[in-house]
Amino acid sequence: MSDRIKNVMNGTIAVDRLRPVRIWLYILAFAVLILVAVGGITRLTDSGLSITTWKPLSGIIPPLSNADWLIEFEAYKLIPEFQLQNSWMDLQSFKVIFWWEWGHRFLARMLGFLFAIPFIVFLFQKRFSWRLAPSLFLLFILGGFQGFLGWWMVSSGLTERVDVSQYRLAAHLGAASLLFIAIIWVARSLKKRSIEGGRPMWRFLLWVLALLVFLQIIMGAFVAGLDAGFAYNTWPLMDGQFIPDGLALMQPVWLNLFESQLAVQFTHRMMAYFIVLYAGFLLLIDARSKGFAKLDGWFKMILSIILLQVILGILTLVFVIPIPLAIAHQIVAFILFAVIIAYIADIHKGKV
Repeated sequence: MSDRIKNVMNGTIAVDRLRPVRIWLYILAFAVLILVAVGGITRLTDSGLSITTWKPLSGIIPPLSNADWLIEFEAYKLIPEFQLQNSWMDLQSFKVIFWWEWGHRFLARMLGFLFAIPFIVFLFQKRFSWRLAPSLFLLFILGGFQGFLGWWMVSSGLTERVDVSQYRLAAHLGAASLLFIAIIWVARSLKKRSIEGGRPMWRFLLWVLALLVFLQIIMGAFVAGLDAGFAYNTWPLMDGQFIPDGLALMQPVWLNLFESQLAVQFTHRMMAYFIVLYAGFLLLIDARSKGFAKLDGWFKMILSIILLQVILGILTLVFVIPIPLAIAHQIVAFILFAVIIAYIADIHKGKV
C-alpha cells in the first residue's frame, strides 16, 4: 500500500470529495461537444426538418415498423422543404436524414440523463455545498433552455420556409456555446488554482478575447444558416476583391449583416482577422511583461488553437464546405472558447 493511500486512510491528507463532480462536469462538457458536432452534421446534410413533431418523451423511440416510417415520411411531405426542394426523395433517402436528426435529439435527451442521474447520486453523497447550488441550477436552466431553442429553431422551417431561420439557428448555437463554457467554468472553479499574471487588466483583456470568439461563433451560425459558405469560395479575395462590392445592398444597412450571404461571409472573415490581430496584441503585452520564454502554457495553447482555427476556416471555404472540415472548424471554435474561459477561471480570484 502506497504512503499516499495510508495517509488518506489515516486522515492526514484531505480526501478530494469534489473530484468525481469535476470528472462528471468534464464528461458533460464533452457530451455537449459531441452534440454540437452531430448538430453540425444535421445542418450540413439538411436533416434538421426531417422530424416534424416534438415529442420530448415518446420521441426517444424511433420508427419500428414500415407503417411507422410511412407516417413520418408522410408528415415530412407536408412541409415546404420536401415540396419545394426534396420532392425527389423516396423513403430510403428520407431514412438517412431522419436518422441524423433523431440521433441529434437522442443525444440531447441522453445529456439530460447524464446531468440528472449523477446529480442525484452526488446529492445523496453530500458532495455539493450550498455555494455550488446556484452554479448547478444555472447549468440545469441552460440545458433545458437549449432543448426549447432546438425545437423553436426547427419549428421555423415547418411552414413558410425550406430551411430554419438563421436567427434561431444562431440563438441555438450561441446557447450551446454558453452551456459548454459554463460547465467548463464551474469545473475549473471547483479546484483551487493559482496562475501568476492574473492581473485585473490581463483578465479584462482575456474576457474581451472570449467575447470576440463568442461573437464569431454567432456569426458562423449566420454563415451556416444562409449557406453563405457555399458562395465566394476563394481566399483571400472575395469575388476578385478583398472588399467586394455589394456589401450594403439591403436596406436598412444593418440587415446585410444577418441576411446577405456576401456581407455575412465578409463579416465572418473580417472578425477572424481581427481576432488574430487582437491575439497578437495580447502576445506583445504578455511577452513585454514576462518575455517570450516565460509565456504560460494556457496562452500558448490559445495562440496555437487560433492559428489552427484560421487554417481550418480557410480550408473549409476553399474546398467548398466538406463535412469533416466544417465540423472540425465548428468544434475547434468551441474548444478555443473553452480554453480561454478555463484560463480565466484559473486566474480568477473568486472560486465557486
